[in-house]
Amino acid sequence: MLEAKNLHKVYYNGNKQLRVLKGVDLSIEKGKLIAIVGPSGAGKSTLLHILGGLDKPTQGKVVFEGENIYSLSDPALCKIRNKNIGFVFQFYHLLSEFTVLENVLMPALISRQSRVESRESTEKALSLLQEAGLGERITHFPNQISGGEQQRVAIVRALINSPSLLLCDEPTGNLDSKTGNEIISLIREINAQNKMTVILVTHNTELAKIADQTYHLKDGILMN
Repeated sequence: MLEAKNLHKVYYNGNKQLRVLKGVDLSIEKGKLIAIVGPSGAGKSTLLHILGGLDKPTQGKVVFEGENIYSLSDPALCKIRNKNIGFVFQFYHLLSEFTVLENVLMPALISRQSRVESRESTEKALSLLQEAGLGERITHFPNQISGGEQQRVAIVRALINSPSLLLCDEPTGNLDSKTGNEIISLIREINAQNKMTVILVTHNTELAKIADQTYHLKDGILMN
C-alpha cells in the first residue's frame, strides 16, 4: 500500500548541505506494523513526515495506494492526509482551548462533513474514547488529564476519519515505561483489530519488538 523510491532529503544552511536521507527505498504491505529504529538525529522523523505527505523529498517519490502523492496538487494532498493518514506524535499537539471530544473531532470538522456525517463522527468519537478508557474525560481540557491520557486522545483523534495508514513518531517518548507500554499495546491492538497499516518510529529497540518487521535507519540509509 505504501512504497518509497530513492528518497533523498537535503537541508541547506547557506552554502552548507545536510544530507539527512540518502536514497531510501521502502515497500510496506497493507495491514503490517512496521518499526523504524535508529539513534536521535538519524532522520527517522524526516522519513516519516515524507511518507505521510508532510515534507517533500529533495529527490524520489512516495506511492500511496497506487498514487505518487508528491505529483498531486496541494489540495489533493491535504485531502489524502486528512482522510487516509493518521498521525501520532511524541508531543500530543492537542489544542488547549478545546475539550477532549472537540480535539478528537477536529479532523472530521476540517473535512467539512455533512450534518449526518458529523453526527456519525461524534458517535464514533464517543465510542473510541470509551474503548480507550477515556469515557469519563470527554469534557476535560488537555491540561486536566495526564500525559498518557493525552496521548490516547491523540491516537483516537488520528483514528476518527478511519485512515488506512497510521504514522507514529516516538509515541511513548514523553511517557514513563508503564504508560508507554500501555500506549504501545493500544497501537498494536488497533493494528490487529482494524487491519490498519502502522509505521512506528522509535529509538527504543524494545518497543520495536511488537512490529511485524523492523528497519534500521543510520546515517540516512535504511537497512533491514
